[in-house]
Parts: sequence; C-alpha cells; structure tokens
Amino acid sequence: MTDSETAAPPPRRLPGDRTPRAELERMIRVDQAGEYGAVRIYEGQMAVLGNRTANAAVLRHMRDQEQVHLDTFNDLIRQRRVRPTAMAPVWHVLGFALGAGTALMGEKAAMACTVAVEEAIDGHYKTQADALGDDESGLRETVLRFRDEELEHRDIGLRNGAEQAPAYPLLSSVIKGGSRLAIWVSERV
Repeated sequence: MTDSETAAPPPRRLPGDRTPRAELERMIRVDQAGEYGAVRIYEGQMAVLGNRTANAAVLRHMRDQEQVHLDTFNDLIRQRRVRPTAMAPVWHVLGFALGAGTALMGEKAAMACTVAVEEAIDGHYKTQADALGDDESGLRETVLRFRDEELEHRDIGLRNGAEQAPAYPLLSSVIKGGSRLAIWVSERV
C-alpha cells in the first residue's frame, strides 16, 4: 500500500460548516480587532496616567508591542483581502474608555485590566495556533509569538499589583467576560 492509500480521508464538511478560507479570515479579522482594542486600552491608560506614574515606561512598552501586533494583522488584512470587523468604531471608543476608566481607578486597576484581557487572549491565541495547519505555519508562529508577548504583559500586570486592585475578582471577571464577548462579536461582524 502507498501512503496515499493509507492516509485518512479529509474530514467531511457538513452543511453550514465554514470553509478553511472562511475560518482563516475569521481568525485574522478577530486578531486585528483585538490588537486594535489593546492599543486603544493602553492609549486610554496613558492618557489618564501619563508620565506621572512609575509604570509609564511599562505602559509604553506594552502599547508599543501591541502596535507591532496590530501592524502585522493590518498587513495580513490587506495581503489576504480579509474584511475587517465592522465593530472597529465601537472598539475604538470602548477600548479607550476601558483603559481610561481602569486608570482612573488607579494604577493597580489599570494593571488588573491588563491581566484580565491578556488571560482571555491567551486561551484565544492558543486555540487558534492549535487549529492552524502546516500550510499556515508562518501565521501559527506569529500567533504563538504574540501569545508569548501577551503573557509577558499579564506577568507585568501581576508584578505591578493587579491583584491588589479594588474588587479585583469582580473587575477581572467583568473585563474577561467583555473580552470574550468582543472576540465572539468581532469574529462574526
């Protein structure tokens, strides 16, 4: 028997299943939207905290990494001709508002926001990397590299007092839930 005779047949698609191309477009769309939201969160935090905080350089570092992520997904949107989410104007406002709102609660709340968002993104990026095949190894490596940087941001937030933020468990839960909802909506709209 040859390898082609023993290879498992490709999985059958059922009515309503998305094509591999549609799945890939969905991944790129949601990742571009998420990185856009992340940049806006840090911009909101920096607008409130400015340079008055010991963490100003840390916030700039994290924002700058998120900007690299966003630039990468903006390039992928153009190169692969993927429709971006229609929710971008909403994420523009809500991302900034989330960043500014948590910063108004204090530096620890801003760090709690970072931890919550990055924990939601960790699972999202892991699921995507697991779903990408060898034909998309470059995108998989990009997603995994960005996931590592998101985990770095989470660790920075934890080292800078995120868990001491007022009502941390509630704040974290609400932000994670909102992040997961934003992911769900951005994949579809």
